[in-house]
Amino acid sequence: MQRGSLADLTTFIAVADSLSFRVAASHLGVTASALSHSMRQLEERIGTRLLNRTTRSVSLTDAGVRLLERLRPAVDQITDALEDLNQERGRPVGRLRIYVTNMAAMAVIAPIWKRYLSTYPEVNLEVEVGEPTIDIVAKGFDAGIGPQDRTAIDMIAVRVTGPIKIALVGAPSYFAQRKPPRTPDDLSRHSCVQYRRGPDGHIFDWIFERNGKSRAISVNGRVIVNNSELALRAALDGLGVAYTPEAQADPFVRSGQLVRVLEDWSPALQGLFLYHSSHRRVPAALRALIDMMQMARTTTSSTRSIKDPFTAE
Repeated sequence: MQRGSLADLTTFIAVADSLSFRVAASHLGVTASALSHSMRQLEERIGTRLLNRTTRSVSLTDAGVRLLERLRPAVDQITDALEDLNQERGRPVGRLRIYVTNMAAMAVIAPIWKRYLSTYPEVNLEVEVGEPTIDIVAKGFDAGIGPQDRTAIDMIAVRVTGPIKIALVGAPSYFAQRKPPRTPDDLSRHSCVQYRRGPDGHIFDWIFERNGKSRAISVNGRVIVNNSELALRAALDGLGVAYTPEAQADPFVRSGQLVRVLEDWSPALQGLFLYHSSHRRVPAALRALIDMMQMARTTTSSTRSIKDPFTAE
């Protein structure tokens, strides 16, 4: 390759991306006339016109389109190589925005965010909780955390939890008046906090699993919610037995505010994934968060898992 050819090809890509000599020149920090001269030199060297120019517009010729398609992957590889070197000497700094489900907030973010922020004092962590699936790139998020089915085809997904067990819980005051259930069938004599899911308003059955066999139980109760945190609050208030992710119930079980029942019948959900755009370099702050999540990841003895009933449509 002749001296200056790589610089001329970089110039060509800048013009092709903006279709404006003025904009490309501003981006590269040169004058528009110098940029135009470089393009003429490139076209003369290869003997092919790459750009159609008028006083008002710039467009690619067919040859220009073909060249751009061949150049783009090569230039991206060069950019990635340089960014890799930069990341090696970089440190986690700046704002990190994460979009998470309710379960992910409690099961993944809350257990580590104190340690993460103390380890990386130059990072500001913004966590937005929501259940709807959104375009995280369009909304300005660095990553999202949720079930695997939220991951778009062009996203990179990283598992950050093992299967998440379900917990059945009730307040001590509730079980003071009723004998705790010993099998799922015993729930027919209990008030259960039902969960209405999705746009169709379907109330889902409670799934149980033991010795490799699954059972679906239709429960009854005087309280119906559409949010797992509200179901947990109903249980805390002594209104009945709640069916909730273990990560949400565990702090209250440890404090004695809730009692766990039917633990040997608890199924496991499929677990959670962090997903981010495959078209961006992973920021140092996000890479550090992923590493810490995976170090904190726990495993379960369950070899089977069920689809998340709290977010499934």
